[in-house]
Amino acid sequence: MVRPAQIAEADNLVVGLDWPRADFRIAGLEFLIGLLATACPPEDGSTWLDWWHSPPSPATLDAALAPFAHAFDLDGDGPRFLQDREDLVSDPEPIERLLIESPGASTLRQNTDLLVHRGRVARLGRPAAAMALYTFQGWAPAGGAGNRTGLRGGGPLTTLVLPGERPTLWQTLWANVPVRPEGPPAPEEYPLVFPWLAPTVTSEGNRGVTPEQSHPLQAWWGMPRRIRLDFAPGDQPCDLTGSRDGVQVTSWRQRPRGANYVGWGRVHPLSPYYAQKPGDAWLPVHPQPGGIGYRHWLGLVMRDREGLRLPAQSVHQWRETRERDVGRPGTRLLAAGYDMDNMKARGFVESEMPLPPAADKEKQENLATALILSANQVAAVLRSAVRQALFSPGATVKLEAELFSSLRERVWEATEAGFFERLAAQPEDAKASWLHELRRLALALFDEAAPLTPENGALAPRISRARRGLVFALSGFGKEGAALFGLLGLAAAQPKAKKGRGKAA
Repeated sequence: MVRPAQIAEADNLVVGLDWPRADFRIAGLEFLIGLLATACPPEDGSTWLDWWHSPPSPATLDAALAPFAHAFDLDGDGPRFLQDREDLVSDPEPIERLLIESPGASTLRQNTDLLVHRGRVARLGRPAAAMALYTFQGWAPAGGAGNRTGLRGGGPLTTLVLPGERPTLWQTLWANVPVRPEGPPAPEEYPLVFPWLAPTVTSEGNRGVTPEQSHPLQAWWGMPRRIRLDFAPGDQPCDLTGSRDGVQVTSWRQRPRGANYVGWGRVHPLSPYYAQKPGDAWLPVHPQPGGIGYRHWLGLVMRDREGLRLPAQSVHQWRETRERDVGRPGTRLLAAGYDMDNMKARGFVESEMPLPPAADKEKQENLATALILSANQVAAVLRSAVRQALFSPGATVKLEAELFSSLRERVWEATEAGFFERLAAQPEDAKASWLHELRRLALALFDEAAPLTPENGALAPRISRARRGLVFALSGFGKEGAALFGLLGLAAAQPKAKKGRGKAA
């Protein structure tokens, strides 16, 4: 257990957060990065570099954090951290429901809490309760009429640079802290940064909270839900940490119509963003089924060709300047967040992938784009070929069916190692060898999904035609083949000219 001021302690290095939950660990990193970004942000690249090479002492961080300490009182008669100013009149809810994946009231009434059971957490100590509250307010999912989502919507994706193979906690945090030339906020701005220091801005009549009405730093401290924690004395261990606190939180109360955050666009430094089409509003990226892999490189690490998917500010800043300034081999990208289906958490997604440095960033990005888009094209051609092999032309088969989704995922999974090897080494034959790997994999997956076996005897002619068409496309013939070769910058195959018959004299 350490105080925030001890995260950079030289003689007792902290290497990570050891919360018993993955979402608390990621939210805890967000919390500490937000704390540094608020209390002691680097004014420019030079001051960032100073603290990278010589981390601040606990005394220095204590002095920087002291003016903000009153904003982090969890209990008491005054303002409470991330809680409504009013002592809300509402029926208490079990503290367990502050955990995003816990079953709600409707699920309990229908007795359908089969995968995530009720009754796992009955009491929390104050440390776990504070982190549960921060996680919930920051990533708040839809919660019924008037219960607002977080500032980045429900269950946003967080991306963090992990600088080097074994970074300390300080290095991980400082690598992701944005530059802020204005420095820390002035005392009169505190209520705009920490909304619980002021009367709650409710959202009756669809009233929204915009960046212009608050402060950009509120991106770290959004409070969409009107919540009050209930505290009581007790010495039983916390159900999450096992620690005894002397004070327990067993329930909480809420009221609807908290802050409705609108128009925040590309404000949060740890979120990648996308737009539906040019000129549309920027929206935060959210995890989707299937997890996170190298296919998401476009948008998580670099912008896509259309400029409609942009990496998080922290990732962009690392690749633009910090990577060059500090040079950390083994740097990775951490991407994590809840995969939400409206109010239901389908799962917590967490993935790491290499973030190789680039002597020529433009060349690396062009290669990454070509490899990713060509793999996507091969996955599409493969799915189409399998569909033609197994189903008649008039059959109604959705490409999202399990078989086709599985084929697509296996293409990405099988080629991930090869992608990063080529991206790091950038060999001259990278694209040609990539095409060879994709061709071999696609044919193997086709033969597995549509085998020419006695059981498939009736389908044999269709399977043969579909496989022949797949081979042609993978060899550069036809519209699909030309598109594939074009993505890789390779010359597509040209059909042989037909010989004409000569006329007799």
